[in-house]
Amino acid sequence: MPPWLPEPGYGDFADDHRLSDAQIRLVSEWVREGAPAGTDSGTTPAPHYSEGWQLGQPDMILESSRPLSIPASGPDVFWNFIFSPGTKTTRYVRAIEIRPGSDLSLVHHANVVLDPARSARRLEPAPGKGFPGMDLTLESSPFYIPSHFLFWKPGGAPWVEPDGLAWRLDPGTDLVLNAHFMPIGTPQQAKPSIGLYFTDRAPDHFPMLIELQNDEALDIPAGARDFVVSDSFRLPVDADALAVYPHTHYLGHILESYATLPDGQREWLIRIPDWDPKWQAVYHYRKPVFLPKGTVISMRYHYDNSSANPRNPNSPPRRVEGGNQSTDEMAHLWLQLLPRGNADERIEIESALLQHRVEKYSNDFPSRLALGTLMLGRLNPAGAVTLLEEAVRIEPKQEEARRYLGMALDSIGRSREALEQFRIAVALKPDDVQARYSFARSLVKTGKLDEALEQFNAVLALDPSLKAAARDRDLALQQLRARQSR
Repeated sequence: MPPWLPEPGYGDFADDHRLSDAQIRLVSEWVREGAPAGTDSGTTPAPHYSEGWQLGQPDMILESSRPLSIPASGPDVFWNFIFSPGTKTTRYVRAIEIRPGSDLSLVHHANVVLDPARSARRLEPAPGKGFPGMDLTLESSPFYIPSHFLFWKPGGAPWVEPDGLAWRLDPGTDLVLNAHFMPIGTPQQAKPSIGLYFTDRAPDHFPMLIELQNDEALDIPAGARDFVVSDSFRLPVDADALAVYPHTHYLGHILESYATLPDGQREWLIRIPDWDPKWQAVYHYRKPVFLPKGTVISMRYHYDNSSANPRNPNSPPRRVEGGNQSTDEMAHLWLQLLPRGNADERIEIESALLQHRVEKYSNDFPSRLALGTLMLGRLNPAGAVTLLEEAVRIEPKQEEARRYLGMALDSIGRSREALEQFRIAVALKPDDVQARYSFARSLVKTGKLDEALEQFNAVLALDPSLKAAARDRDLALQQLRARQSR
């Protein structure tokens, strides 16, 4: 009977296990009467909990290749384990179950992140070892939009997706288990595993996850009893909210999220009057909550950094800022939305959300890179150039930003500037096939055929199967011979 955090009347959630008023009165009366023992007759048998997989034998089990050592004491450990399903065809997943492979009290929570680009592998010091960190920034196309909550915490039941809402697992996609461990006084080993449950039914509904957050506003003075952080986002299309996941650490006290509809009415999405991070969860609505175009989704979190907060990790209280450790703070709210139009409307929401972050944060590199790339893909290269130039200013050594900026510059006829961006991208990451290929094509466009041939050969050495590069190399060679024969 874990605590149920949401306040009644502020969102109607499935699997609500809150005690009713009548049950609370019954327990209170029993306690006042001295908690007398009942008779054996008519008692309900104790529930049986499986020690294995809660949903039965999975269709596929993925196991970490090596255990992670957790020290007896010290700061929390955030670790990422990479799993490779190795599917040969696209599969559809109706449920996922995580087993931590350790003492449950060691694990705070865990999330699974899909990595279609397999970019997390580059963060490992050695294959199979994993890597530290909580906030993951993985390389992916901005047209790839996360769609489902793949969340686990001790004591939680696995969520089974309704018919038509399974998520897609394509060949070559890695799964990254982003786990939060807390030292418990003795050295421990954690070797987690993931169970996947498939369905033959392909999805015909395409949700997406959006995140409101304002970690940069977190600078909570010692002793502050009601420090407020907020964020708001205007929805550009009609959508239904399917689930919500609020998150802070130990100073979070009152967590609120609501939608202000175009007619001014307020639709509560969730309100938690006494937050306890030990019992955080993803909350699925009993019925989808309709949010029409123009709705403003708001997050408003109250923090208590005083000694009156029994969960305050600091005694005496100290100043707390945003960060990944449990002694730091966070201000995050995720919503799972299902646009009411076609699947392309997810891109409309994603673009609006990225624009919101760009306007809010002057040095937000990921948002500028993603929005610039989206604009480039949606045939707005001029708008993409501005954003990608800002991204390069923030992270001048980030190859991907240089590559996309080169593509955007080339699209508006600034070929020589594009060439310079491709040249820098290749220098930053010599084994990037796409960067070298773009560089080679740009060299052809600017008439540097000898150097272009060198780059095409380097591309084909990295990826001999790239037939387009072979064709372009042959064309460049023909141009060079024609030039030499004049």
